[in-house]
Amino acid sequence: MTTKIISPRIGLSATCLALLLSGTAHAQTFDPHLQVVPRTEVEAARIKSVTTPTRDFTKAVPFESNQGGAGTVRRTGDQQAFSLSQKNLSFEQAAEFSVGNGLFERIWVTPPSSTIASDGLGPMFNTRACQDCHIKDGRGHAPTGPDDDAGSLVVRLGIPVDPEPADLQAVADYISAKGDPVYGHQFSDLSVAGMTSEGKVTVSWRDADTVTLAGGETVTLRRPEWSLDNLGYGPLDPATKISPRVAPQMIGLGLVEAIPAEDIIALADPQDADGDGISGRANMVWSSEFNQPMLGRFGVRASTPTLRQQAADAFHADIGIASPLHPTPWGDCTQAQTECRNAPDGLSPEQDNLEVSGDSLDLVTFYSRNLGVPARADVDDPQVLHGKQVFYETGCISCHQPSFVTSRLQDRDEQSFQLIWPYSDFLVHDMGAGLDDGLPAGQASGAEWRTPPLWGLGVTHQVSAERNFLHDGRARTLTEAVLWHGGEGKAAKDGFVRLPPEDRAALIAFLESL
Repeated sequence: MTTKIISPRIGLSATCLALLLSGTAHAQTFDPHLQVVPRTEVEAARIKSVTTPTRDFTKAVPFESNQGGAGTVRRTGDQQAFSLSQKNLSFEQAAEFSVGNGLFERIWVTPPSSTIASDGLGPMFNTRACQDCHIKDGRGHAPTGPDDDAGSLVVRLGIPVDPEPADLQAVADYISAKGDPVYGHQFSDLSVAGMTSEGKVTVSWRDADTVTLAGGETVTLRRPEWSLDNLGYGPLDPATKISPRVAPQMIGLGLVEAIPAEDIIALADPQDADGDGISGRANMVWSSEFNQPMLGRFGVRASTPTLRQQAADAFHADIGIASPLHPTPWGDCTQAQTECRNAPDGLSPEQDNLEVSGDSLDLVTFYSRNLGVPARADVDDPQVLHGKQVFYETGCISCHQPSFVTSRLQDRDEQSFQLIWPYSDFLVHDMGAGLDDGLPAGQASGAEWRTPPLWGLGVTHQVSAERNFLHDGRARTLTEAVLWHGGEGKAAKDGFVRLPPEDRAALIAFLESL
């Protein structure tokens, strides 16, 4: 097999370039208040050297087994594989992590109640605790049948809009969809006693396509057909699109937040200037936390810029909890849902006249930021090394960028200047009509999805009873996940289909080692 290493892509989107040239590069960092030490020329050269994809597949790259840098945790053989704190936390930080874990697992109750610290659920919601979606900090799953609920899945709603960009600082430039006029931005399938829920999420599965791989193996892909039934407040707007999404795993999020924005943006090539068929884009989104545009890093469409905003958004839409970033106590209820907006709430002076105080939100954010990445397995195994070579040579690293070095941070030593191996470029890519749900997010279209990090793939089965992949859990195996790649991923998918069986098996072994 001829070695062909795909070079990192170059180029900036017009929006990103305009931000850089206008002197607002700080708008792309994960927190304008964070103290980032600029890299020296010597450091930049070292970083380029260690993050350039290898051409030697006879042995593991130094430190490759430490996927999460110095904070990498042991690879356990049980369901706790994603629930360990980064190994490099101090004693005080470990205690803070434990308190945040308690809040992450807290079961919220219907207001008013005597339990002020847990008061404020709903009025309509999807789950009563963060942990109920991110079970053991792992992935959620799509309903497997009529008797399985959508407890670890949410359905986003929206009507696409097409604003005319005029001012890069205008919020409207970063809004691509408005909520359903009655049901809002997220469908709530649960409600407190006495309140009508919005309805029930159901899915049926049908065979979408049968693919014959080189060597004769056949794989049947399944396609979900989603339905929102028993609607409690009348029909959806005819223009409303629905986008079901399973909860993602929680590991390594603080390390992703610490990657320099310019390193992610440098991989973008929206016009495919290098002609490799890959045109990933940075999703610039509006930060309600800092009132400025920022680089989106989190979520299936990279539509959220910071972990604190992600936590606040989940409290708001998933549980119906008021926080400093979403101070209204009725969650995602719209003006049309007057009963919901007039329901009792859990606002209290003890919680800063909110339902989750700023301090509590910070603790949950700290917990989310510091869940450790498990060590890689079998990095020197000959089959795994061969599978890595196949992964690189079929062009998978055009999107799944192997490694980064995080920023040097003055106040987050645990994420500072770490060599990490997420295997993602954190850009959004057009994945073709088969995965297009028609609902854009920020500057990402309905066919564009963020490249998911691959670290932890090999222990997903230990954490999650249902090991599903892709944004809506349609892929039951890693092979199915690859075969759903279209658009910019089609060439890599086609190369996978043509691989001899032993090469495909090696590639899967490599993915399972992550």
